[in-house]
Amino acid sequence: MTTASNASLTYQDSIPEPIRLPDRPGEMPSHLFVHGGLAPVSCRALEVSDTAAGWQLMRNGATLRALRQEGQPLWVQIRGLGDRPMLEDLLSGLDLDPQLWPLLLDAPQQARVDSFPQAVLVVLHQFSLASNPVHLISEQIALLLVNDLLISIHENPRSDFSDLEAWIQSLEAPESDLDLDNLLHYLIDEVLDTQLPMLEIMRSYFDDLEETALLRPKPSLLNRAFQLRMNLRRTRRQLWPLRNQLIRLLRQSQRLLGPGARQGLHEMAEHVNTLLDIGEQIQRQADAVTDAYMASTGNRMNQIMKTLTIVSTIFAPLTFIAGIYGMNFENMPELKWKYGYAYSLLLMTIIAALQAYFLWRRGWFQDWTGGRQGKRLP
Repeated sequence: MTTASNASLTYQDSIPEPIRLPDRPGEMPSHLFVHGGLAPVSCRALEVSDTAAGWQLMRNGATLRALRQEGQPLWVQIRGLGDRPMLEDLLSGLDLDPQLWPLLLDAPQQARVDSFPQAVLVVLHQFSLASNPVHLISEQIALLLVNDLLISIHENPRSDFSDLEAWIQSLEAPESDLDLDNLLHYLIDEVLDTQLPMLEIMRSYFDDLEETALLRPKPSLLNRAFQLRMNLRRTRRQLWPLRNQLIRLLRQSQRLLGPGARQGLHEMAEHVNTLLDIGEQIQRQADAVTDAYMASTGNRMNQIMKTLTIVSTIFAPLTFIAGIYGMNFENMPELKWKYGYAYSLLLMTIIAALQAYFLWRRGWFQDWTGGRQGKRLP
């Protein structure tokens, strides 16, 4: 009895508190604002048997408990966090340790991968971009693997793993081809795969920003580049902890993970490294946009100063001539000359023309800022 109590205490002590985020890493999906940022709760379960795999709608914890007692591997998918009592009822129907509930239900949390003696917990943020790429949307997904049970809790009720679900239902003998630990790393892979299209959109947008910075620099361009840079930092901040935590999980002797799952998680660690490397490349693109903007504005300022210099150079001798003939000395030779006014204007015109021709031959009238307009950006 004492040994069992000590084991229970050790297990409970190994469960850390949720790592809450002070600010959400992105905006909430628009349809969640209708419910005050928390969507209604729905639950369904996928029972994997020897013959078929099909979804069943679960309305409360009692139906989940009855399904759980059949002894088949289950993937329980809960969507929405708007009804906390209902969520706790569903988790109690799965006989889940109450100390694990906050790790699944609190949002937003820091992305994490934790291994307990009887469970594996993964918290991820699925990122996407709105129609305007400067707006980042984040959706939290929590995954928990225990004996013959995989729980996934989606903050956004519209997020799903349709391709993975279709593949599971197409299996002739799901139980022989699918283990829940393998399913866990498939789900992680699905979430990480959504990062690549988003990063590609960011890369393309930074390319357009750099072109516009060279051809049509405006202060608003730097603001858009700054917003995209902040979104990139938010995504990298959520990916960075996963690299070390996945490696640490693979080094542990977690009995819930088989060889296939371990190999899959090892590939996930490499996937995270790839995403971080791509993020660093995009970060350098963001720096290039700032450099291009500064170079372009400096070039334009030089062009303005060159234009002012040309004007000053041409008008300096003309001002000198006008100043000479503007003096009021009585003995000036041309002061009472009949053609003096026309002569002075002709002289100034000839000098201005000669100077303009000389400067043109030297290439001073060439526009160094580029003539065509850049691509318009939202």
